[in-house]
Amino acid sequence: MAYDPNNVFARILRGEIPCHKVCEDDATLAFMDVMPQTDGHTLVIPKVAAEDLFTLPPEALAATIRMTQRVAQAVKVAFAPPGIMIAQLNGAAAGQSVFHLHFHVLPRYHGRELRLHAGVMADPAVLADHAARIRAAL
Repeated sequence: MAYDPNNVFARILRGEIPCHKVCEDDATLAFMDVMPQTDGHTLVIPKVAAEDLFTLPPEALAATIRMTQRVAQAVKVAFAPPGIMIAQLNGAAAGQSVFHLHFHVLPRYHGRELRLHAGVMADPAVLADHAARIRAAL
């Protein structure tokens, strides 16, 4: 499959679609998932156009995982979960639904199941609050 420059994350990077930004640098962008599986569910994407782990240049992957680590640390401070799950899916069979490489940062709690992936849109005010909490922890 060829990279689709009109995928939702490419459009977010170009500013065509708004997002609840957590942070960014020259190589990456972190923002709230609009259909979160748990409160604090944050996405980290490279600014390089890459469909998956196999098409992202190693330097861009290194920058993306550094930002993922930074965001995960902030999510841990902001939401105080006992665990953090990092998920990265490659291909439709693995559950990837947006074909621009991305990492999910998901706070996890004992006895609390994740909501369905790409299930229900969250209240924008809640997402804005969650993004502000994570930014404050950076």
